[in-house]
Amino acid sequence: MSIDRRTAVTGGIAAGLALAAGSTAAGNAAATPPPDQHTGRHQQAAADPKTAPGRDTPGHQVAAVAGEFPTRTTIPVARDRRASGGAYLALATAEPPPAGGGWYATYTVTVPAAGPYRLEAVTSVPVERPGAEEPGSYVRLTVNGGEPVPLAHSQPHWYESPRAWGALSRVALGDVELRRGANTVTFTVDGPTVLDTYTGYRFLLDEFTLTRVPVALRRVHAGDPAGGLGHHRDGEHAPLRFELNAAAPEPLTVTYRLLDYSSRQVASGSVRVPAGAAGATAPLPPLPPGAYRAVAALSTSPGDTVTGRFARLPARRAVSGPANRFGVNVATFALVPPARLPALASAVAAMGVGYVRDGSSWPAAQRARHAPFDSAVHDAVIDTFHAHGLAVLEVVSPPPDWASTPTSVPLPADLRDAYRYAAHLAGRGKRAVADALQLSNEPDVDDTASTGDQHAAYVKAAALGVRDRPGGPPVVLPGIAGEGVFQELMLRNGVARYADVWSFHGYPPLDDTDPEPPSAPEDQQELRERYGAPARRLAMWMTECGAFLPAEPGADMPYATQRVQARYLVLSTVESLAAGTDRQFWFCGPPCTDEGTSFALFSRAFQPLPAYSAYAALTALLGEAGYVRTLEELLPRAAGFVFADGAGRTVTVVCAPRARAVDVPVPDATTRVYDIMGAPRSAPPRSRRGTVRVRASRDPLYLVTDAPPPGTPRPPSGPLRPRALSPAEHIVLAQRYAAADSAPGKADGDAEPPLGYRLGARTRMVLDVYNFDRAARTVTLRARPSAGWRVTPRRVEGVRVPAHGRVGVPFTVTADERVPSGADHPLTFEARLDGKPVPPSVSLVQRRR
Repeated sequence: MSIDRRTAVTGGIAAGLALAAGSTAAGNAAATPPPDQHTGRHQQAAADPKTAPGRDTPGHQVAAVAGEFPTRTTIPVARDRRASGGAYLALATAEPPPAGGGWYATYTVTVPAAGPYRLEAVTSVPVERPGAEEPGSYVRLTVNGGEPVPLAHSQPHWYESPRAWGALSRVALGDVELRRGANTVTFTVDGPTVLDTYTGYRFLLDEFTLTRVPVALRRVHAGDPAGGLGHHRDGEHAPLRFELNAAAPEPLTVTYRLLDYSSRQVASGSVRVPAGAAGATAPLPPLPPGAYRAVAALSTSPGDTVTGRFARLPARRAVSGPANRFGVNVATFALVPPARLPALASAVAAMGVGYVRDGSSWPAAQRARHAPFDSAVHDAVIDTFHAHGLAVLEVVSPPPDWASTPTSVPLPADLRDAYRYAAHLAGRGKRAVADALQLSNEPDVDDTASTGDQHAAYVKAAALGVRDRPGGPPVVLPGIAGEGVFQELMLRNGVARYADVWSFHGYPPLDDTDPEPPSAPEDQQELRERYGAPARRLAMWMTECGAFLPAEPGADMPYATQRVQARYLVLSTVESLAAGTDRQFWFCGPPCTDEGTSFALFSRAFQPLPAYSAYAALTALLGEAGYVRTLEELLPRAAGFVFADGAGRTVTVVCAPRARAVDVPVPDATTRVYDIMGAPRSAPPRSRRGTVRVRASRDPLYLVTDAPPPGTPRPPSGPLRPRALSPAEHIVLAQRYAAADSAPGKADGDAEPPLGYRLGARTRMVLDVYNFDRAARTVTLRARPSAGWRVTPRRVEGVRVPAHGRVGVPFTVTADERVPSGADHPLTFEARLDGKPVPPSVSLVQRRR
């Protein structure tokens, strides 16, 4: 999935979102460095920094501060006529921060009155967004020497901030409490970030303003925000916390009410905030599992409500380890502020998934060919997830510029670079290794001219880099956006034999606001069978599943839409498991919006939405989720799916297109009913026919029976035991054509056939023969063109390729004058090594018009 259109980040969500063209502002900063840039010496600003201590605007007092005039700083200043004063603070460096304070800037600000002030700035934002494709670093804010506060806003907040100029945006950073007179405000860069071509530090600041605002309720949260995102189980201490934007000037009262998933009020109350305090707490009453909203307001301004969200989780926990079949996309570098990562990992683990899908950046890890790899930043991310019991599926990112050519984008021109990088990710010189590696993300729907045969050759090389590493993680095929020419061409090139996991994605139509699950799981099962990939060896993972749901700028999805999302998550997951999917990854977990579309399980304030609670109920109740059968007898009035939870229980998931009574067959044992949130319903009586009657609706119900199902659960595919690849499989063939003969491009997946290389009547091309084995190998090549085409020479013997070497063999492809234009034709190159077949290179070619 792409945050900037519909499918994705060409090399992994997190990696792709972090990789983009460098910004104009960064370029200006680099072009005009001040004399002491990157020296670590403090710059001393003018003695009288630019301030405006209180304009005579009715009801407002504003202090405006120019970024280029700090009191103390280690960050250089750059000049640009677009800046408010013709200059701005500009940091863009890979150098480590200076000792004793890091990259920081301290400003002196004078205000006429004590109290809360709204901080707004023209600055860089730490996410990719239109006009600012390269992100900035996250920043910590310190006021008057107090505790540093991370500016850890969510991706939607940064993404929707209006553009100011260049790569800078006008951003609301939050409220701060100031004292009367002089104050210090310090911005400190909060660690390295993944930039376009390196890991480093980037912070741009033109100006900031401080505007007086009244004391107000700022946030409502359940539990400790530092340790979680508002999730807890019965018995865990999780009081409601009401936070003000400053100390109360007098005693204040907060009133609140609690609403459940169905918007029923389940509790209400009030709490007193003493004078001088900045907040108060209230205990939560006993509540069943579910999604809750706390709607609160100060009694002095009852119309200014603040909503906090929290999740009461089921007492039963999801299974752990390989038996867990659930995952979620996290896109750490694109969507998760570093300060929130531990709490996010805690919340995701508590939700019951076993895997997170993430990505790192090849350009940031390796800045030149044969340069050492540096993956320390993503190693720390993997460590955090592992510490919370989560396995990591890492998506391999596109290559650096130095590894690509105009005709190879988005792939490396030399597949040996892919082999070396994949070997690094698999553990060669890397401290923290992911638990599975996915070799790319949605290559079938990017805007390049890359073809299925090119990508197949890349997949083989990268897979060999992983497989040749002893104890390397399982190899996951690229996440395919949709069945079509590109994927089928990859399969004709024999990529399935190099992988442990077959991967695909599935989304409903873009404009469907109440979507039905897609047919992608069934389509991919049929495709796997057609290409002879045995289920006993190749697992099926749906590495992205989600829905395009509308959200207005500055707001979360409407609550009715949040319920649609919760319902869709459960039904799409259940139907996918029933179709044979072994592991399902929701897209996505952290707050994430793109042009009015939302996907996430958490709100803009990093609090759980109803879909989070629905996922937690599903993972807890389904357990190992061994599919048994579909209850055909309920159709079309209702749908039912029977699973074994792995602990001797039968779990039947039931829903109906409209509310109605449904008689559901269950085993002869005690049956309990749970709603979509995992809350228990009243126990239904069992009829003599062996059924229980429930009130089914569009929100699924779970019927849990204390007996195994009357049938054998379908065994999972796999298991993931990477097999050794033969010497013949270490030979990779790759067709290479001139730019003039390139394919027409995929147009984000919207291009119509023909899609093959566009050849003239007579075309010269090269077949690259790679040998990724440890010994030199000699192969025989043979071309097999379609009818009407001729390849010379037709056969080449004795092609010797050194160990880890590459040899280019020239060929000429001739099209008979009777070959029509506007149609694709397969062109196959085969090879044999010691009499054994090498996986072929199969392309599509068309005669140029």
